[in-house]
Amino acid sequence: MASCAWHVVFISLLAQHYIVGLGWILPVIHVPSCCPGSRCVFTAPHSDDGNLIYTGNLGTAVRGVKFFSYSTSMASLLIVPQILLKTGLGVQSIALQAAFCGCIGFFTFITPVLFHIVTKGYVVRLYHNPDRDTYTAITYSVFLTEKKSVFHQSQVRIPAVSKMFTSFYANNFGLLVNPDLFSIPQDYNHLMGYDKPFSFTMDDIHQPDKS
Repeated sequence: MASCAWHVVFISLLAQHYIVGLGWILPVIHVPSCCPGSRCVFTAPHSDDGNLIYTGNLGTAVRGVKFFSYSTSMASLLIVPQILLKTGLGVQSIALQAAFCGCIGFFTFITPVLFHIVTKGYVVRLYHNPDRDTYTAITYSVFLTEKKSVFHQSQVRIPAVSKMFTSFYANNFGLLVNPDLFSIPQDYNHLMGYDKPFSFTMDDIHQPDKS
């Protein structure tokens, strides 16, 4: 019994000595950082149009809705003649034919045009060239292809009255952006001209409006 007790004490002391000595037995491993100090700086993707400063999150949805609208319009043009022949409307009165074709034509042609008018100014991507202070806005054309609109910051005009589908005008063309989707808020302020200095005097209040 005494020998067993001494074995237990010896093992416990050896374990404590090993645990305490882990500080000098195990070497300290330094893992190099991929971002040394303040050198890790975010840089926007660059292209021939400039730095990418904005990406719209509804670009795929806008393109999908317009494609679906075009598809249903084409399907309607193919189905309407069959309906006229199968239902006998083609041999009935002209007034009934005009009413039926007018109703179908409204949804066939007006709906795609309405979708295009509403979404033609939605900016999918926005690039900025800081050297020339120009912007390149990417939107979707009527044929669902990407369309480029290049403009200078001095050509940006904010509408006097807030509009639902227009954030600003560039060359008299309305564009829609979401301020929350700019990776750097200062890029939005510079685009809208909010960072420009301004002066305000009391003479401006009493000066009559020339317009």
